[in-house]
Amino acid sequence: MIAASELILNPDGSVYHLNLQPEDISHNVIFVGDQERVEKITKHFDSIEVSKQKREFKTQTGIYKGKRITVMSTGIGPDNIDIVMNELDALVS
Repeated sequence: MIAASELILNPDGSVYHLNLQPEDISHNVIFVGDQERVEKITKHFDSIEVSKQKREFKTQTGIYKGKRITVMSTGIGPDNIDIVMNELDALVS
């Protein structure tokens, strides 16, 4: 768990880098590196509920064959993946 003093939030309460709130993500997440790959996957979805982007972190959540799925880009490198995983952890904790 991330201490409140170490977690930066946007004015709307979303986590800083991902610009997401807990209701924006599903329990099933597919990670891709490049942000352009997100839409290559979600174009096959039946519907898109959430589409947000901040820098290289692009997220889309939608329905595919009755299942709610989130597709998220992590950008390049382990530093970015660390940011994504920590902020996702904060969203579901």
